[in-house]
Amino acid sequence: MSRIRSATASIDRRTFLAATGAAGAATGLGLTLGIGSDRAAQAATTVTPDPAPAAPIAVEAPAVPRVPYTKGTTLGGVATPRGRGGYRRLADGPGWRRVVRTDLAGAHGGRERRRTALASFVQLTDLHLVDVQNPLRYEYLRAQTASAWRPQEALSVAGVVSLIERVNALPGGPATGAPLAFVMTTGDNTDNNSKLELEWFLTAMSGGRITPNSGDPRRYEGVQDSGLTLYWQPDSPVRDADKKLGFPRLHGFLDAAIRTVHSPGLRLPWYSTVGNHDSLPGGCYAPGDPFWTEIATGHRKLETLPAAEAAKVWKAVKDGLDPKGADFKRLLKAHAKQARTVTPDERRAPFTRAEYLRAHLDPAHTGHGPHGHGYTAAALEENRLYYTFRVSDDVLGISLDTTDPGGHYTGSIGETQLRWLERTLKANERGEKAHVLVFSHHTGKTMTNTRPDPAHPHEKRHGGAELVELLAAHPRVVGWINGHSHKNEIVPHGTFWEVSTASHIDFPQLARVIELVDNHDGTLSLIATLVESAAPHRTDFTDLSQTGLAALYRELSFNAPEARTDLAGTARDRNVELLLKRR
Repeated sequence: MSRIRSATASIDRRTFLAATGAAGAATGLGLTLGIGSDRAAQAATTVTPDPAPAAPIAVEAPAVPRVPYTKGTTLGGVATPRGRGGYRRLADGPGWRRVVRTDLAGAHGGRERRRTALASFVQLTDLHLVDVQNPLRYEYLRAQTASAWRPQEALSVAGVVSLIERVNALPGGPATGAPLAFVMTTGDNTDNNSKLELEWFLTAMSGGRITPNSGDPRRYEGVQDSGLTLYWQPDSPVRDADKKLGFPRLHGFLDAAIRTVHSPGLRLPWYSTVGNHDSLPGGCYAPGDPFWTEIATGHRKLETLPAAEAAKVWKAVKDGLDPKGADFKRLLKAHAKQARTVTPDERRAPFTRAEYLRAHLDPAHTGHGPHGHGYTAAALEENRLYYTFRVSDDVLGISLDTTDPGGHYTGSIGETQLRWLERTLKANERGEKAHVLVFSHHTGKTMTNTRPDPAHPHEKRHGGAELVELLAAHPRVVGWINGHSHKNEIVPHGTFWEVSTASHIDFPQLARVIELVDNHDGTLSLIATLVESAAPHRTDFTDLSQTGLAALYRELSFNAPEARTDLAGTARDRNVELLLKRR
């Protein structure tokens, strides 16, 4: 039921895509939805504004149920802790209702019966597939901040595969039933900018077998078998800091954590957006220094550091005082004799931008397409990590690169990319007049790093406020979708919505289904629905199967010491209908 577009546009779609470097094209949805509006209205709560304010490949999808539906989404139920204090077990809990937000436009009655679906897709973000045995990791900073190492990290592969299983089981958009057209990852697909992690990510997304182990192929070598009480020692009787908080002793945990995992791969086309952990060693240091490769692939792994030194290093990382890692290098060299001997592994080497692009373009990782997952041979030639793609006949997608090559985990974009974005938006307004969805890793609030790009030292860098200003100047932009903060947060920007989604490594470990609809009353709606992985909410400490580990991944993340409790956001940031004027 594809929408038929006007033949009188000043340039046709093929000309427009060629002019802007688009990665692919898709057919429009144009589905008119006569759904249960009474049920939808009862399930939603209207909230007034605060006073201060590439071509997809068709695949068979599950049968579409009556809509709106809640099963398999956080509308139907959410993992919820039981008991008080200490290590808390998760169980089934009530779902999160849908909230209607009218910050940018009013909600007219009967729109559920009139609306037409323009786009329906899934956003994954901050998967952080992590090789926990990589010597470049700075787990020893846990002496200063518990967030430097999290007890669930060894299970990231099992957790991500379970999320992919959930996406594959979704029968369509929860609000409209429209077929899901694609999945977009919005960065931090890897954790250590490691070639091995990149291989795990691409295999998980496109399907295949993953052995989440590095170094010694026979056993785990890392902080969790170190005997150090700073870290949870799951297989050991050692009374470590986490066991004192109630963490269990799980015999066989480490063997299970490095056991081969099978991923079915996404049964949808998927696109990729880059994040700082994909571009920068450690997620924060300027790339290109051979020292990072020497440490990552070598045989020495630092696992402990005096608290005073850890505090100094943590401040430098947090405040961006050492973007090139000079102080970090001196620290590693000074403590080389205290480092543990581990099995070296060349696969842990940091990857370059070109290697990131080539890996996406490898036919072995095409899966359900598109080839390159948004990146093209031209992008490789130009060393460019931003692109456009066709979401549907009525919607254009734009993926940005917001990582600052100068170092630090906050972001920005260069002058060249900003001018390209401006030209792309203007070309759309002259020709297709498609609605525009923008994707990036960083949020507007976290684009505050304007250090020069070492490869282009004289090029100006631009922050989040300037990007918001540019997007707001082009009324066809309806949404900016991102991650990075690991927190659900939705912000209105006058003419468009910024939708930030929680990560899949920190609790509550979520992804987001997004549906764009035309209400045929002068308004559009972005309808966002959060989903968890397919793993059960309840864990069984004796179940170390792939599914059991995915469930444990979630529960451990909830119990991680000093874990933030605000990452789920408020009801206004979770399951929502976001209204805006049709322009």
